[in-house]
Amino acid sequence: MVSRTIESKLLSLARQYPVITITGPRQSGKTTVSVKCFPEYLYLSLEDPDVREHARKDPRGFLAQSERMIIDEIQHVPDLVSYIQGIVDRSGQAGQFILTGSHQFSLTGMVSQSLAGRTALVNLLPFSLEELGEKSSYEYLIYRGFYPAIVDRSLNPTEALSFYTNTYIQRDLRDIREIRNLRQFENFLRLCASNVGQMLNKTRMASDIGIDGKTVDAWISVLEASYVIYLLPPHHRNFRKRIVKTPKLYFCDVGLASYLLGIRTVEHVKSHPLKGMLFENLVVMEKVKGKLNNAEPPSLYFFRDNTGNEVDLLEQDGADLLSYEIKTTQTLSSGLFKGLNFYKKLNPDNKKSVLIYTGREKTNRYGHECLPFWSV
Repeated sequence: MVSRTIESKLLSLARQYPVITITGPRQSGKTTVSVKCFPEYLYLSLEDPDVREHARKDPRGFLAQSERMIIDEIQHVPDLVSYIQGIVDRSGQAGQFILTGSHQFSLTGMVSQSLAGRTALVNLLPFSLEELGEKSSYEYLIYRGFYPAIVDRSLNPTEALSFYTNTYIQRDLRDIREIRNLRQFENFLRLCASNVGQMLNKTRMASDIGIDGKTVDAWISVLEASYVIYLLPPHHRNFRKRIVKTPKLYFCDVGLASYLLGIRTVEHVKSHPLKGMLFENLVVMEKVKGKLNNAEPPSLYFFRDNTGNEVDLLEQDGADLLSYEIKTTQTLSSGLFKGLNFYKKLNPDNKKSVLIYTGREKTNRYGHECLPFWSV
């Protein structure tokens, strides 16, 4: 079993807070890590219809089954949260409940209202490169992705991601919002994949699919809420230049984006016109996982101005900024550092600039650090 980076953080938080709430996409390992870290807790899943019915009809009796409980997919019975609030307020004990859920916005809003100050909120995404400790080719990682079931059981990514899309994604999204035209929504999912690593252009997407702007807003929101996509915000510091204010679109798992793009083999990745964007997706999400696995806000951005100057990724570190350029190349040349050079002159707080590339050597070139992607 792969050890998750977040495990030590969960154990630490359980000594401080009465409730730990773990959110993340379906099949990211929330249940596994909860049971591993808290094996003495009573585990109950609200995915089970009988368990769900018990929780709805008799919430007090349901919660009286044990002093310490793991409740999986808590969003199915949101009223339970109010009863949990009463229990933890009376007991004053730390580490009483571990709650998990797959709907980011509904769950976060639910616990924020009833459990404010009582719960630690953490996010768990699929495996990271750090957790796997592997140095496979980036093409293979783009094709396979990082969902634990696919990695642990060596499943065929195409088959597994097909089942994942047809069950978890479509079912969850129907639970959150009524989607009448499922075929149209499937086309929208693929359109999102074709826009990976690009700024979100809702007007163009609406035109391409033949839907209105409100529907695009709703579908983007629900995809983000279910941890299918991740929106990287632009950095808003005023440099007396016009900078873009639109986020860039990535997938929480690059393997899912590849599947939706019709990639079925590693060879398909090597020749795909979006290979560079998929590699960027991989690296950006590794940085996101690194932050979330330490229960930190991502504090990650990108920079682009209206004249085309761009930096792929900015990381806020206190008052300092780290800048990253992400390239699918093994050969280092001066032209790769154009964006980093521009931003370094523009922003005096840019203390470190890094090129992340597909080569194997850690080095310094042209005043910038160069790192292989597996070391991010």
